Amino acid sequence: MIIQRNKCLKAYNTFGISATAKYFCEINSLDDLAEALRLEEYPRKFIISGGSNMLLTCDVDALVLHINLKGITVISEDDNSVIVKVMAGENWHEMVLWTLDHDYGGLENMSLIPGNTGTAPIQNIGAYGVELKDSFVSCEAMHITSQEIKTFSKDACQFGYRDSYFKNAGKGQYVITSVNFKLTKKNHVLNTSYGAIEAALKEQQIDDPTIKDISNAVIAIRRSKLPDPAELGNSGSFFKNPILSKVKFNKFQKSHADAPFYKISEDAYKVPAGWLIEQCGYKGKRFGDAGIHKNQALVLVNHDRATGTEILDLALRIMASVEEKFGIKITPEVNIIK
Repeated sequence: MIIQRNKCLKAYNTFGISATAKYFCEINSLDDLAEALRLEEYPRKFIISGGSNMLLTCDVDALVLHINLKGITVISEDDNSVIVKVMAGENWHEMVLWTLDHDYGGLENMSLIPGNTGTAPIQNIGAYGVELKDSFVSCEAMHITSQEIKTFSKDACQFGYRDSYFKNAGKGQYVITSVNFKLTKKNHVLNTSYGAIEAALKEQQIDDPTIKDISNAVIAIRRSKLPDPAELGNSGSFFKNPILSKVKFNKFQKSHADAPFYKISEDAYKVPAGWLIEQCGYKGKRFGDAGIHKNQALVLVNHDRATGTEILDLALRIMASVEEKFGIKITPEVNIIK
């Protein structure tokens, strides 16, 4: 394990922010992780994985631990399902493609989500009607202080909409080292409820889709709407879609009958934050090198040399505009590092 000084983190965050880590080391094994966490001469530790769900607004005055744990293993299976253990440093999309190559179903709707597997439970990532918790069995995490490994069940993770125990009571206490998923081997449950998927399948004249067909449709949709971080710095969806109570939604709909929405329950309606932002006139706008993507108003982008502070300032400006116009508060999905 080698500790580097003054390491540029531009290649380690998908926004491409040129922040600097005072100290940096690569974590390639559980022993590396335990050893690094025990280093008393570096009292502040900062964990980074795929760097896809954070905005760095300053240099990091700490020992940055880049989680690079690799491996995908089938740990049990029967005729109908399989449980797969995925190490935290595995790229999420590449892992999803691996499951599809083995005809394991459950993750296909979450194809092309940026980032690594270990951070997926923190955010309870999701897309096109499916969330991580739907296939999640458990995860293992190392306690930062004691270096003990603990297994977290689905209930223990306290999953919510883009939320979990690791963002709340457990924040800053654990490093997720692996995740277990239960996936189907046959009789796959296909989720094509989102109109965009149905339209993509219809366009390809696919009436009886496979899990690969759904994945390909999702990939095509995402590529048409979302920029590749390798070409244009971004962190995917910057904001959560707000969830409104029935009373607040009815009031909103009276004034905005054309607004898209998704009914979650009898008293919960999700309104696309991208639509709200677009109605405020931000889609495709640019403020210096910080901007809003031309195809998806939910995505903030770094055109080249924007600082994290400039992108955060733009986010705050958008949030204020949406609240002023609609009386709805939107909040970042991305973790803001200050």
